[in-house]
Amino acid sequence: MEIQAVAVIGAGTMGAGIAQVCAQSGWETRLYDAFPDGLAKGMAAIDAFWDRGIERGKTSPEQKSGWSSNLNAASDMAEAVAGADLVIEAVPESMPLKQSIFAELEQLAPSHAVLATNTSSLPISDIAGATSCPERVIGMHFFNPVPLMELLELVRHDEVSEETIAAAQSIGSAMGKTTILVRDVPGFASSRLGVVLGNEAMRMLADGVASASDIDTAMRLGYRHPMGPLELGDLVGLDVRRDILNNLADSFGDETYRPHPMLDRLVEAGDLGKKTGKGVYDWTSGEKVER
Repeated sequence: MEIQAVAVIGAGTMGAGIAQVCAQSGWETRLYDAFPDGLAKGMAAIDAFWDRGIERGKTSPEQKSGWSSNLNAASDMAEAVAGADLVIEAVPESMPLKQSIFAELEQLAPSHAVLATNTSSLPISDIAGATSCPERVIGMHFFNPVPLMELLELVRHDEVSEETIAAAQSIGSAMGKTTILVRDVPGFASSRLGVVLGNEAMRMLADGVASASDIDTAMRLGYRHPMGPLELGDLVGLDVRRDILNNLADSFGDETYRPHPMLDRLVEAGDLGKKTGKGVYDWTSGEKVER
C-alpha cells in the first residue's frame, strides 16, 4: 500500500510522536486534537524535538525544514482525515471515546484508508465493532518515545483482513520500525509483560528490597534493558500502567494482576510520573532524582 497522506487523532505524547515519525517518513501528515491547547502543545513538542536534534548534530536544519513542510495542525477531524490513506487514533485509553471516534472515522475517512488504534491494552475487536468495516481496523501499538523506539506491535483481531495486516506491516517498515504481530488478547504481548515487571518492581520498592535506582540498574545492566521498569513506568505514566493492570485483572479474573497499593497511592496523589513532575522519581528539575 502506498501512503501519501496520514491523519493522527490525538496530539498528546503518543500522538505527537506518531505524527512526527509520519512526517519524517515523507508523508503529508495532519495532527488533530479536539482541544486547541493540546494541539498547540503537541506541535510545539515536535518542533522542540527537532531543535534538540539540530543542537546535538543529529538533525540538519534542512531536514527539519522538509519534515515541517509535511506536518500540519488540523482543528477539524473531517479536515484531518480527508484523503488520508492511514488514520491512527491516539486518544486516552477510554473505550467509549475510542468507539465514538471510530464510528466517526468510518464516515469521514476514505473507504480505502487503514484505520489504526494505538491502544496499549483495550480489545481491538471492541473498537472495530463500533464500525461496519472491522476488516480495515488494526492495532498499531507504538512505544514512547515514538521517534526513538524501534518496536511497533501490530494487533490482529478475528475480523481484520490479511490486506490490512500486510499494509500495516509495510507501513511499519516504511517508518523504520520492526513489527511484531500478536493476537487480540488482554495486554497483547508487550504491555502484559511490561506492566507485570513494573508492578513487581513496585512491590520490591515498597518492601525495601532496594532503592528505585538500584532496582532499575539491576534490569539495565543485568538484563540489558534500555531503562529500568520504575523509570519506564514514570515515562509511560503510572496512571496508564495502573489502568492496564486493572484491565488484565478484570479480563483474566486473576487478582495477581492488580496494581500494588503503592502504585495506587501514587496515582491517587496525582504523582503520575514525568508528565506531572513526580512519580517514583522526582522530575521537577528536568532530571531524574530519587525521592
